[in-house]
Amino acid sequence: MAWFDKLKGKKKQDEITEDLHTSPEVSGEPLSGYKEEVNADSEASQNKGWFNRIKSGLSKTRKNLTDKVEALVKRTGSLDEDFWEELEEILIQADVGMKTSINLVQNVRNKARQEGIKDPQEVIGLLRSEVEKVLLNNESVWEDPAGKPHIILVVGVNGAGKTTSIAKLAYKYKSEKQKVLLAAGDTYRAAAIDQLQTWADRAGVELIKHQEGSDPGAVVFDSIAAAKARKNDVLIIDTAGRLQNKVNLMKEISKVKKIIEREAPDSESEVLLVLDATTGQNAISQARIFQEATGISGIVLTKLDGTAKGGIVLAIADELKLPVKYVGIGEAIDDLREFSATVFAEALFGN
Repeated sequence: MAWFDKLKGKKKQDEITEDLHTSPEVSGEPLSGYKEEVNADSEASQNKGWFNRIKSGLSKTRKNLTDKVEALVKRTGSLDEDFWEELEEILIQADVGMKTSINLVQNVRNKARQEGIKDPQEVIGLLRSEVEKVLLNNESVWEDPAGKPHIILVVGVNGAGKTTSIAKLAYKYKSEKQKVLLAAGDTYRAAAIDQLQTWADRAGVELIKHQEGSDPGAVVFDSIAAAKARKNDVLIIDTAGRLQNKVNLMKEISKVKKIIEREAPDSESEVLLVLDATTGQNAISQARIFQEATGISGIVLTKLDGTAKGGIVLAIADELKLPVKYVGIGEAIDDLREFSATVFAEALFGN
C-alpha cells in the first residue's frame, strides 16, 4: 500500500523513548510531536511534508535527469533521430541502465507516434507516465501478515546502511503499535552487534544476541523462540554483509532460512536487500548476487538523497523485476518510508 494511503488509517503514535531525542543521527522536527493525536488535517500535512522531503531528496537526480530532459526539449524543434538518441543518453547517464533506457525511449517514441505528438514539450509527460508504469508493474502492495511473528531477514553488503535500515524498520513498526524484536545475526563483527544494540536501545525494542563468532543459526533459533514466547508481531534479523565468497553466503543464508521454515512454519517471512543508491549500477550487480544466493522479496534503497543516480530505482524494477519496498532520504529515524511509484514520478518530474 502506498505510504499516503496507509497513513490514512494510522492510529495514535506510540511513545518514543527519550534516547531517540538525543541521538546524534536524528534530525528534523522534534520526535515528541509524534505523541500527539493525529487528525485529518495533520495527516495531510504529514503527507505533503514527506512528499517535499522526497522531492528535495531527489534534487541531485532531478538535476542530472529531469533538468537535462527539459533543456533538451527547449532547444529541440522536432522529434528527430538526434532527439531520441540524446534522450536515451540522458537516461543512461542517470543510471537508469542501458536496457531500461532503451525500452523507455522506445515506448515514449511509440506513444508519441500513436498520438500524433510532434511537440517535444509533450514528451516530458509521456516519459513521466512510462516511468510510473515501469515502477507500478513491480510495486509492492502492503498487506498485514496473517502469520505472526512476521519475520524479515535483512541482507546486504557492509556499508550499504543495513544496520540503520533495520533500526528504522523497527521504529516504523513500533510506531504502528507493533511489538518488535531484533536479532543480531551478523556474528562475524563485534561492531555490528554493538551497533545494533545501540540502535535497539534508541528505538526502545529488544535485541537477541550472542557473542562474536557465534553460529548465526543459533541466534536465529533463539530469536524465533523468544518472539513466540513474547508474542512479538515482527522479528527483524540482521545477517553478515559479505560478498567475498558467494558459496559461503548461499550456505549461510540457506541454513538460516531452513531454521525459519522449521521453527516458524506458520509465520510469514521475507528477505529484504539493502542497497546504497549512491553506488548506481553496482547496486544491480549486488542485487543479482544476493538474488541468486538468497532469493529476495524486496529492496530497501538507502541514501537516495545523496546521489544523482536515483534512476537506479527504474533499473531495479525493470531489470530485476523486484519491488523497491522502502526508500531512505536522510539520517533521521523516520526517514525510511514505503516506496510509491506515483510519488516518485511526481517528485522527479513535477514542478
